[in-house]
Amino acid sequence: MHMHRRKWWRTSSGGGRAVLALASLAALAVAGCGSSNSTSTSAPGPTTAAKSAAPGSSSSANAIKIGVLATCGGSFALFENEAFSGAKYALVKQAGGKSLGTGPQAGVSGATIAGRPVSLYFGCSDATPDVAVAEARRLVESVKVNILVGPLSGDEGIAVANYAKTQPQVTFINGTSGAQATTLSVHAPNFFRYGGDGAQWMAGLGTYAYKTLHWKTAAILGEDYSYPYTQAAGFIAEFCGLGGQITKRIWAPLTTTDWSSYATQLPRNVDGVLLLTGGTDTVDVLKAYLGFGEQIKGHVLGGSSVLDPTAFTVGSQLAGLAGGSPVPLGGTSADWTSYVNGFSSVYQKSLAQSLFTVLYYNAMSAAIQGLNQVHGSLSGNESALKAALAKLTPTFPNGQVKLDPNRNSVQPAYVVQVDNSGGGLGFKVLRTVNNVSQDFGAVVKPGGQAPSRTAPACTKGPLPPWSSGS
Repeated sequence: MHMHRRKWWRTSSGGGRAVLALASLAALAVAGCGSSNSTSTSAPGPTTAAKSAAPGSSSSANAIKIGVLATCGGSFALFENEAFSGAKYALVKQAGGKSLGTGPQAGVSGATIAGRPVSLYFGCSDATPDVAVAEARRLVESVKVNILVGPLSGDEGIAVANYAKTQPQVTFINGTSGAQATTLSVHAPNFFRYGGDGAQWMAGLGTYAYKTLHWKTAAILGEDYSYPYTQAAGFIAEFCGLGGQITKRIWAPLTTTDWSSYATQLPRNVDGVLLLTGGTDTVDVLKAYLGFGEQIKGHVLGGSSVLDPTAFTVGSQLAGLAGGSPVPLGGTSADWTSYVNGFSSVYQKSLAQSLFTVLYYNAMSAAIQGLNQVHGSLSGNESALKAALAKLTPTFPNGQVKLDPNRNSVQPAYVVQVDNSGGGLGFKVLRTVNNVSQDFGAVVKPGGQAPSRTAPACTKGPLPPWSSGS
């Protein structure tokens, strides 16, 4: 049955201008880059990583130097501890390391890969391409890392992949950067992405909106850069392919602090809103939306970065929010629960159920597996390591993946939902879509227009195979 179109916009009693009642937003304490022993030391802001190796790193001349690049400032500073902790947990679980603390830049001691000790270095960005490349350059050209894991955000990934072309002697393994162009267009031969792009992460969500929620019209509100565009493309391919209509797309700069001015631009009569934000932006815009007196469940869907524990500060009204994810948040498979339980025994339990934690864990895991296959060899511009990485078919906590010729993964995707049945906010998996490739079931054509503020167009058909049927 078709759901009646709702007027979620609430006007003042005088029938004049729409009034947005903003709920007050408490200041969020976040982990600041450069802090090695605390987990919530400062508000989001540009920070830098320590210039020396992380505590516990080997000083041996035979050490494998690994850099990890994440965001420690800006709206995505909330993800710093998740990303760094995920990478470090792989060294604990698979390389015999010992955690030296739960802070973002607390080190790992005693890690060895293929008999060689590990020296770990952290790099901090603020989600901007210039800062990401500057940190990548510091780690590669000054520190002389052999492997760089990261970056975290979309535009950063495109920039770092282009930089990777100038550094063929180094192996780059993506963190969570999800822009489509990073692998589909840049084609850096030494840049590997085991987590896929943002469109792949949305597989199943447009179908869920159209067939389960019975949306026929939707509006999109997101941050104005490549990763949200890519996520929108995945949703549009299914939702519009089935016959849905996107009536408006609204894009706000990453520097936005007042989301009410963008929320008021949403059309008055739509069946739902797709929110494509992350970090503090997600909290701000959802609290603005709730200020209308509306509920989230069934009326708002989220991109992958929205479905993150950092959004739980919105409160119990977040329950019911569904979205697309590359990882089975709240899953019950043996691989997933083993990862969650193991991670939670070493680092903060609340960080385990985050795509940023898992995909950085996967990236470091791939580095470890590749190095073990080549017995730690880094000779010949790391050619043996790169060949091994291209052929890996690892089983990660989120499932088995393999790389395509562009070194981008074919992987499962999940529709997940915020759940409060356990007494507090958590997640559950609504649907699994297996073997999602970057061509999105042959919907994305080689050489086609890259996702942007206006692309792809909202048109009916063709559909990816998982959207067919009842």
